[in-house]
Amino acid sequence: MPSVVLPSPAKVNLFLHITGRRPDGYHSLQTIFQLLDYGDYLTFDTNNSGDICLSPAIDGVAAEDNLIVRAARLLQATTECTLGSDIAIDKQIPMGAGLGGGSSNAATTLVGLNRLWQTGLNTDQLADLGAELGADVPVFVRGHTAFAEGIGELLTEVELPELWYLVITPNVQVSTAEIFSNPQLTRDTSPIKIRALSEVQYRNDCQAVVTELYPAVKQALDWAADYGNSLMTGTGASVFCSFDNQTEAQRALDLVPEYWSAFIARGTNSSSLHRELGKIFTGASPSG
Repeated sequence: MPSVVLPSPAKVNLFLHITGRRPDGYHSLQTIFQLLDYGDYLTFDTNNSGDICLSPAIDGVAAEDNLIVRAARLLQATTECTLGSDIAIDKQIPMGAGLGGGSSNAATTLVGLNRLWQTGLNTDQLADLGAELGADVPVFVRGHTAFAEGIGELLTEVELPELWYLVITPNVQVSTAEIFSNPQLTRDTSPIKIRALSEVQYRNDCQAVVTELYPAVKQALDWAADYGNSLMTGTGASVFCSFDNQTEAQRALDLVPEYWSAFIARGTNSSSLHRELGKIFTGASPSG
C-alpha cells in the first residue's frame, strides 16, 4: 500500500474538575474533551521487516519511549502482527501544553495501523489498548467529543456547538506529574451530572496551582480574558477562549503577542482522523 497520511487532532478540556483521589494514586475527574480541527500529521509506510521506525526524532524523547512507537509495538504484540511501519511525524501540537498531542499520536497510530495491517480489532478493543498507554488516548481512538469521568477513560459522547477557539501557548512546559502531586491541588470538587452541566460550571481545578508555579500561564489567561472566559486546558500550559466564528477568532489571533505561540481552530464533534479514514477506506468504519 502507498504512503497513508492521517491527522492526529488536538483537544482542549472545556473544564476539568477533580473529584477525588483513588487508592492507586490516580485522580478521579470529570471533563469535556473538545476535539479540534488542528493537529499533527502522521505518514505511515508499511514494511515487511516488522521494524517500527519513527522520524524525525522528538527532542528529549527516546524513540522507545515515544507513544507512537509504543502504540505500534503494543498493536503488534496484541495481534501477533509481523508487519512493521516507517512513520513520519509532522509535529504542530506543542509538547507539554495540555492539548493531547502524545495521546492523539498514539491513537492515530493504533487506529491507522489497525487498518493498514488489517489486524481487525474493533473500536472497543483499540480503546482498551489506548487506555494502557494513557488515560486520554481512548477519546482520540473513539473520535468524538465526549464527557469523561473516571481517570478520563469513561466516555459519553456529546454534541456541542462547533465554536472556534483561540489557543495560546506560553513558552513553558508543565509537568502533569508535578501538578497532580501538588498538595495545594483541589481534589474534592462535587461530581456533576452531565444533563445538569452548563458553561457556568466550566473551570479547571489545576489552574490555580499552575498559575502559581508558572506565571507565564497566568499572563496568557489574563490577556485572553479580554475576549471571554479564558481557561487553561488540561494541566497546561496552553490556554484558550471561544468565539462564535472564524473571523472573530482570527482578529484576536492577529493581536497575540509574538512571544507566545498561538493558533485558531474549529471545535468539531467528530474527529478529523475518522473522517479521513472514511475517505481512504471508502466510508467504512475505521475499526474494521
